[in-house]
Amino acid sequence: MSSTASAYFDNYIITGDIASIAVCYVIIILLLTSYISRTRSFRIFMAIVIQLIVASSVNIAYHQMMTLNNPDIYWLIYALRVLYYAMLFDVFFLFVLYATVASNMKEKKAKIIASIASLAFTAFLTADIIRSILEPGYTVTENGMEITETNIYIIGYVFFVVLIFFVMFQIRKLLYKRVMIGFYATMIMSVSVRFALIILNQSSLTTLTFTLPVFAMLYIMHSNPYNVALGSLDARAMEDTVNNLYSKKEPFFFMSLFMPDLDEGEKKIPDDLLEVIRKVAAHYFKKGVLIQISNGHLITIVSKHRNPDFEQLIEGSMNDFYKYYAHFRYSYKIVIGESADEISRKNDYIHLILNIQREMQENTVYRITRKDIATFNRTEFIIHELADIYNRHDLNDERVLAYCQPVFNINTGKFDTAEALMRLRLPELDMVYPDEFIPLAENNGYIHALTEIILNKTCCELRRIKNEGLDIDRISVNVSMIEMKDDGFCHDIEKIIGDNGIKGDQIAIEITESRSEADFVIIKGKIEELRVRGIKFYLDDFGIGYSNIERIIELPFDIIKFDKSMVSAIREDERSRKLIENFANMFKDMGYAVLY
Repeated sequence: MSSTASAYFDNYIITGDIASIAVCYVIIILLLTSYISRTRSFRIFMAIVIQLIVASSVNIAYHQMMTLNNPDIYWLIYALRVLYYAMLFDVFFLFVLYATVASNMKEKKAKIIASIASLAFTAFLTADIIRSILEPGYTVTENGMEITETNIYIIGYVFFVVLIFFVMFQIRKLLYKRVMIGFYATMIMSVSVRFALIILNQSSLTTLTFTLPVFAMLYIMHSNPYNVALGSLDARAMEDTVNNLYSKKEPFFFMSLFMPDLDEGEKKIPDDLLEVIRKVAAHYFKKGVLIQISNGHLITIVSKHRNPDFEQLIEGSMNDFYKYYAHFRYSYKIVIGESADEISRKNDYIHLILNIQREMQENTVYRITRKDIATFNRTEFIIHELADIYNRHDLNDERVLAYCQPVFNINTGKFDTAEALMRLRLPELDMVYPDEFIPLAENNGYIHALTEIILNKTCCELRRIKNEGLDIDRISVNVSMIEMKDDGFCHDIEKIIGDNGIKGDQIAIEITESRSEADFVIIKGKIEELRVRGIKFYLDDFGIGYSNIERIIELPFDIIKFDKSMVSAIREDERSRKLIENFANMFKDMGYAVLY
């Protein structure tokens, strides 16, 4: 063979391919031990890594076979060489395919590019096989020397590099600018190193140069917190961003955009809307950080120092938003606020925004005030205390107060029953009433612990009243429909009553009407199970809930408790009085007691 070809072959060192194999195995281990979405682009990426392992292994075998100088295995040398270059061409093809898939390129254009890459792969591989069979393309002489005349691989390499850069140019608007810069820089470095090796007649690191783009793909596409299409960070980066700004005492403002229509299931933000969001975020705010909390929820955090005219910037971005909204017409909720030390210290801006959003009407904009922050801090403190009450599970917890509201029986002329009323007395706060803490307890899963405590305290009070010789039939306790769905509800109620030595008929459970008919079906069995113990059941606040008379009658309630709004209506007009009176008479005729 020529002196150049000989030098190129003799300069081969096996450590280059061993390093390539080791690196690829490390990548596989990292992927298998991390949580990565198993998307189509991920599967293509894994195929690339495996191909590189196989290619390096084949290249090692090829060079080892050459050193044996055995004419009987020259056919194997030919086959290994063809296989090696076939693997590299296939990696190029997968690079192209990966770019079209990861960027969500339009299907028609992606198919055309994939077809070109496939045809090129087939053409170059066929040409290399023919060249290897027919002299003087590629030959191994009788003395074991390699002769190469026309290097199809170099031609193919140049073609695929050009094709890859063409594809990257086509997808430049589909991916975030920083992501594209990372890919461009990595590919340029890889190609530069490869041509430098050719000039230096060095073949040892050929396969290793293909791993440079793989590193970029691993970090940018599969472990980087960036959303490569939008340029946003994921929710994990929110905490780091706030911590960094707070540690530097740098004030900031934030804008939250929530689009309910896009936050359901696996819906994605349309490409044209993605382009608008990228444009607005980059155009108005210097060094702003865009964070995607969920599919349809985006938060921009912007330093005030870098954007001293932030009020004008907010106004300008909102004007642009309204202009684009006329085209897209997605429902939205926008929350705008400024940093506050007490929120930054706890890094709780997401919860603050979500709390504000929950109370907003769709297609509205809200500016957070100091009062909102004070209310949020109070709410978070209450939730923290509720969590502590739940975790301690102390049935005599002093923070839960039980008051007794007597009920007058018009038939006997006595106060012979009562209703237990629950309040919270928390450190640093005044008395906290049920309309504030009950929804928080229900939403966070703490409500049943409160019910157990109030029931235990009610049983203790009943025992004290009986011991003092006072005459009272029963005391009722309010129970949430949510906790009645739990399988252990009946057991917990029976245990507390039994442990206190109280008869079942001395306790009543009040249930508020549900707005879901399905809830009635779920609790029917629970009511029947507890009524066997003598426990009575009140339907609380009749008239403001689901109000399906037929469904109510199906459930074994003992007492129907009319909501105060219905009682108040009696005084307002005669029609309301007659309606309520008829309801009362109907329930009495059916064997229910009625409580106003």
